[in-house]
Amino acid sequence: MLAQRGLSMLKPSTTTRARLPRLFWRDERGTQFVELAIVLPVMLLLFAAVAEFGRFFYTYSTLAKAARAGARYTITRPLNTASLNEAKSLAVFGDPLAGCAGTPVLSGLQCANIDIQQSTVNGVVVVTARVVNYQYQPVLDLGRVTGIAGASLRINVSPSMTMKYVYQ
Repeated sequence: MLAQRGLSMLKPSTTTRARLPRLFWRDERGTQFVELAIVLPVMLLLFAAVAEFGRFFYTYSTLAKAARAGARYTITRPLNTASLNEAKSLAVFGDPLAGCAGTPVLSGLQCANIDIQQSTVNGVVVVTARVVNYQYQPVLDLGRVTGIAGASLRINVSPSMTMKYVYQ
């Protein structure tokens, strides 16, 4: 009888067996940390991508405005070296009289990055101002982080603006 009692004490009862899975099933301590560990890297990557896209869009639109300002200035002046230099200074520094010195509208932008050309299209004289050899500098360069050169965000940004030459 004692042997039977001892064996029965070692065997879990059916009520204990039924409670055991429910006990582990209800214990959810630490699941928030596991979910955070899964979601946080993805959310940080998405946030960085949105911020980097915003910076790129800002850079492109600023360069496009610089090219537009240079072209607009040039079409109302005689095409000589002085007016071309003033147009480049306006595009880069926001001031035609800056003489290609000062604080540029974008970091790394120089007067050498602005190319202004006159041409004739269908009998109409036009002026084209374009940004050349300006490389976007990302804060988070995916190519450097991942080691994949094709994923790099260091790309040349070169907007241009063509306007009809109206100086008489």
